[in-house]
Amino acid sequence: MLLFLTVSRLLKFQHKSVRLNSECSLRNASRCNTSELVELLLKSAAEHLTAYRLLVVREVGSVATIVTTDFEALYAYKCGDYQQCLQLSTQNVHTLLNAHRMPNVLTLPEFIQLMDDDIVSLTALTLIVNPKCRDKFVNCINCCINQLTLSLYLMSQCQLKLQYSVTSLAQTLHYIKVAQSRFHSYRTLDQLTLKLTQCRFKVQWNT
Repeated sequence: MLLFLTVSRLLKFQHKSVRLNSECSLRNASRCNTSELVELLLKSAAEHLTAYRLLVVREVGSVATIVTTDFEALYAYKCGDYQQCLQLSTQNVHTLLNAHRMPNVLTLPEFIQLMDDDIVSLTALTLIVNPKCRDKFVNCINCCINQLTLSLYLMSQCQLKLQYSVTSLAQTLHYIKVAQSRFHSYRTLDQLTLKLTQCRFKVQWNT
């Protein structure tokens, strides 16, 4: 809950006068370009969430496999830094692929600010498929995306944008198939995301 409140406050930024880096403070918000403010807020949110991941690793890292750069990778992708995102996501996939316990990323409105349009659309589709998620959104596992799924999605998207070879894509596709076999059918958002990624690879090979 503390994490959610932190991100929410960062994104809303009302009634705050905290300086974001050294570039712009909320006291001077009227002088700053709105897009620059949004970018700084997203960067600050990603940094706070990464700090939270490090805290979780210290607390429960002995019983679960947790990567700490998933939000950093999301931010890099959001900024169009596909090489950095690919490097982070690839490392995360290799760490998580054979793990037994992995955390989820909740697709709450605060986190959706970091997501791309496809993940947002799939989240909305999940809510349509399973209306119960609307009532108990936070506790509904169907509306969570696993760290492995998210890392595979980002990894594959970056490979496509950077026009990686068919050989590299084939290896990633193998990882996707492994992940699909690990997630139960009730993991709606995970299954939809992996299926979308798989379909995009097939489209790439046919073009």
